[in-house]
Amino acid sequence: MSKPLKHATLLYACLVITGALPVFASEPTSVRVGVYNFPPVAMVDQHNRAMGLLGDLLDEFRTLKPELSFEILHTSPKRRHLDFRNGLFDVIFFEHPEWGWTSEPVDIFGPILKDEEVYVTLNKPDRGQNFFDNVSERRIVAIAGYHYGFAGLETDSETLQKHFNVELSHSHQRNLDLILADRPSVAEVAVVSRSFLGAYFSRFPDQRDELLVSDTVDQSYELHVVTRKGGPIDAETIESLLQPLIASGRYQELVARHGLQLPASGLPAQN
Repeated sequence: MSKPLKHATLLYACLVITGALPVFASEPTSVRVGVYNFPPVAMVDQHNRAMGLLGDLLDEFRTLKPELSFEILHTSPKRRHLDFRNGLFDVIFFEHPEWGWTSEPVDIFGPILKDEEVYVTLNKPDRGQNFFDNVSERRIVAIAGYHYGFAGLETDSETLQKHFNVELSHSHQRNLDLILADRPSVAEVAVVSRSFLGAYFSRFPDQRDELLVSDTVDQSYELHVVTRKGGPIDAETIESLLQPLIASGRYQELVARHGLQLPASGLPAQN
């Protein structure tokens, strides 16, 4: 066999062998998302799936970037910082930097959402907005691990119970039920997010007349995305995922669907 023909035969054989080998797609990069109960912004269902605005947003991300596998790590408001320090998740959405993140090794992107907390009490004939004066002296029901303005953003349960007459739970629903039960020895005022209260009144419109909502705001906040420095996803990647959704109006549509508010300062891609 001549050398040119021999080389051509070997090349053909290599191509045949190479073509016969299976082509394996690279494994998607795992991104662990810390999620705690923050309705209607973010929740985790019984199947460990993210719900609320976060669930919809992660679905959009999976479509845009299928090479990223977003996995849910169910944490709690009180435990989330410890879980982060222990490396249990890489990113957490809808946080405020002053909620314990300024001293952590993180990058922060945003803001991408706005919300606020208000005070809620039982509506009685002799009760008006002045009931919320000196609210820190009332019997308060609140969420364990949440940061509140009346408490100077303190989250330690023992410290809160030492300085305030506060009952801590894990559910806005339970706290409103305590208010509606008219048990002032247990609960006079609930601190509830504006977004949750809006969703609650949509489900239970008759309760609007039963509850008195403060004109005073406990705190207003703009929410961000917090990513671990050196982790599998960074703030730049978050930005690249969000920008097309913001530019198309899809993100704004999701926010409105859940009765939430866009940040007053504008979304990052609009600044």
